[in-house]
Amino acid sequence: MARLVQKFGGTSVADVDCIKNAALRVKAEVDAGHHVAVIVSAMAGVTNQMVDLVNQMGELPDAREYDSVVSSGEQVTAGLMALALQDLGLMARSWLGWQVPIRSDTQHAKARLMDIEVEEIGTRLDRGEIAVIAGFQGIGADNRITTLGRGGSDISAVAMAGALGAERCDIYTDVDGVYTTDPRIVPKAQKIDKITYEEMLEMASLGAKVLHTRSVELAMKMGVRLQVRSTFVPDDGTFVVSEDEIVEQQEVSGVTYSRDEAKITLLRVSDNPGVAANIFGPLADANVNVDMIVQNVSENGKTTDLTFTVTRTDLKNAVSVLEAHKGEIEYDNLTADDGVAKISVVGVGMRSHAGIAQKMFQALAEKGINIQVISTSEIKVSVLVDEEYTELAVRALHTVYGLDAD
Repeated sequence: MARLVQKFGGTSVADVDCIKNAALRVKAEVDAGHHVAVIVSAMAGVTNQMVDLVNQMGELPDAREYDSVVSSGEQVTAGLMALALQDLGLMARSWLGWQVPIRSDTQHAKARLMDIEVEEIGTRLDRGEIAVIAGFQGIGADNRITTLGRGGSDISAVAMAGALGAERCDIYTDVDGVYTTDPRIVPKAQKIDKITYEEMLEMASLGAKVLHTRSVELAMKMGVRLQVRSTFVPDDGTFVVSEDEIVEQQEVSGVTYSRDEAKITLLRVSDNPGVAANIFGPLADANVNVDMIVQNVSENGKTTDLTFTVTRTDLKNAVSVLEAHKGEIEYDNLTADDGVAKISVVGVGMRSHAGIAQKMFQALAEKGINIQVISTSEIKVSVLVDEEYTELAVRALHTVYGLDAD
């Protein structure tokens, strides 16, 4: 009998009725002949409540105690899910991260997984017991509880599926799959049946909120087949798979956007060796992540204008760092703009189709949308535009690449 991992996010276990509904989804897979391990998140809103409680205790809480408090929501959900399954006549037992154990490093609040010891879980699954495992949790080398950071329960589920050799990992959420773009902006957006790990990784990093990048990276590394599907409708969702499972690729699979962008421009920077290191080194030391970069050489060849993007939350910090290092960088002026958005088209089909970028630039030009910065990779093209044109740009690109549903 094949093993299956099912992960239920916060909206899928938001209250007792939701947990009972999710338990029926588990029972359906058991009835279909699977040995099932279930990963659960905290009930919707609970983790934020725990974070607020910790923050009320002081500005710089002990990270170990932070994890002890913040991880408690998953323990409650795991126990309730096990009870719901038992009420359906199934054998089920809850497990916390340290009981499995799920071993991590000791970077509290953002721990990375090191190993999962699945011998006992595997034995229980083989005799028909459902293992309900608290997501988001690990245990460090110091035997303290750790948490895995954003998307932690998805990471737990993928890692568990890989360790158990599961047939696939189903990620249950409040949407029924991955769409070609945000259906709230483009009503003709289509649900994608299959998408590659690489495409999903790009889409997740560029604004798609369905899966966190760390979980997709881990699935690609471990060869875990994912399915994103809804807890509330029975239909199949979107499968995230290796490229060789998809016979014929479209030139573009999806259009994403991110409003969490800010642009910084340094004017008339000395065009000398080491200047880029003087700019981006201090930013890296301040944990500011730089994304899109464009450089223009001036007519005299002695200075350059340098433009790059950071997240809006990092903008104030980035400007402060650059102003503090103005003497080393030697720039005349600094401008900052947080009224921008990043629009991206993604698809592994770009490798075999020419003219993808040109089509994008032409479509935006026809709508009167000016491109400020361009960034490319093998399977994506991103542009920075004024935020006010976000929806217009997404709709135009979705149409021009033939992604609108009939």
